[in-house]
Amino acid sequence: MKVRRKIIEIDEELCDGCGQCIIGCAEAALVLVDGKAKLVAEKYCDGLGACLGECPTGALKIVERVSDDFDEEAVEELLKANKEKEAKTAAPDMACGCAGSNIQSFVPQTPCQSANQPQAMAPAGSSALTHWPVQIRLVPPTAPFLQGADLLIAADCTPLAYANFHQDFINGKVVMMGCPKFDDQQSYVDKLAEIFATANISSVTTAIMEVPCCGSMRGIVSEAMKRAGREIPSKEIVISTRGDILG
Repeated sequence: MKVRRKIIEIDEELCDGCGQCIIGCAEAALVLVDGKAKLVAEKYCDGLGACLGECPTGALKIVERVSDDFDEEAVEELLKANKEKEAKTAAPDMACGCAGSNIQSFVPQTPCQSANQPQAMAPAGSSALTHWPVQIRLVPPTAPFLQGADLLIAADCTPLAYANFHQDFINGKVVMMGCPKFDDQQSYVDKLAEIFATANISSVTTAIMEVPCCGSMRGIVSEAMKRAGREIPSKEIVISTRGDILG
């Protein structure tokens, strides 16, 4: 049914595709398409503007116009469908599932070794990776290597841009990787919130690129901590496209 009401409007010229608004939208009414924020359908937008404060460029505003009425039941169905989609794309941790998602730890995990692992340094030129899988979508919140870990959440491009990524960043940390622009940001928030709530994470380091779309990773981590009700010691590393550390 068409009604006159408040609804979100997106200025594509101002939108830089950072994805921050997607995190702020509890109804999952916004998605990224070809690097721009788009409204999935008018019926999913409640017009309250929770996403406005997340936009760094002012590309979003609330307008009043004739549109499809907000449909709360449709929103619930959309959120349910998104969760089912996420469950299907995350391969099960079992012998008959995807071999690439089988949990592996590459170092013995005795209590003594676990306590000393954060200080262990991999030799120059060798891999510092201590576990598998590493993709955010594939790491289950119950993975044993997450317990008490110093967590490194890295945008996919960072290890390619920064030459000594293993020795400088992965050493002593459990790494989880993903792309905040092309992957489902809401699923990242849900996954990390569960990890923060249950895995007793000791610290979180976020490594991102300088490009605007990568900045939404900090919003994902922040929102996940809020949902988990935890304040975890955190720091952020920003890497330039030429491989320099900017901050």
